[in-house]
Formats: sequence, structure tokens, C-alpha cells
Amino acid sequence: VQLQASGGGLVQAGGSLRLSCVASRSKFSINDMAWYRQAPEKERELVASITRAGSRTYADSVRGRFTISRVNARNTVDLQMNSLKPEDTAVYYCKAEYRWGNSSPGYSWGRGTQVTVSA
Repeated sequence: VQLQASGGGLVQAGGSLRLSCVASRSKFSINDMAWYRQAPEKERELVASITRAGSRTYADSVRGRFTISRVNARNTVDLQMNSLKPEDTAVYYCKAEYRWGNSSPGYSWGRGTQVTVSA
């Protein structure tokens, strides 16, 4: 399963961006999907995740500002980011868990997309 992310860019503090990620069509079922981010010299961290059924989790730092959504029929996951802050600056990665039948799950990462928020 290959993931293609898009939508990063440069925005002023208080602005909005929307990230999108699409998983390639395959025999695998896409289960949980998520967005992570990694700022310079920091560990990669979970930003938000969503199950196939639509259950969402958010990092405390983004709750109330970011919204994760997905369209199962299209294998897509989006991240709407509002009220952006300079500390949101990072490379954002999408991640998907996939499975074929009763096999063990596999994981794919998309290439990162840069989000830069200026003060």
C-alpha cells in the first residue's frame, strides 16, 4: 500500500491548511489511518488518528483546532488544521494500517509534507 500526501505549505499564524492523503488501491483493507508530525530535532509524534468506523483521537496540543476525516470508499484521510500556531511547524506524515484477511497488519507511511507557520 502506497500513500501520497499533499497540501502542506506556508501560512501565517491563525491561518488554516488542509492536508490530504490517499492510499493506493490494493487487495488490502485499510484500517486505522493517522497523521503524525516531526519538528526539527524532535521525535515524531501522533497528531490525530481515525479508525475505519470513524472513531477519532487527537493529541492534546491540536484538539479543538484540527479535524481528521476519511472517506473509506476512496482510501483517503484528510487533516483540516485551523488556528495554526508556529509550534505546529513540522513535516507531516500520513500512516495507514492495512490487512489482508486474518493476516498480521502491515503499516505504510507517506512521504512527508512540510507545514510552516510564521509568527
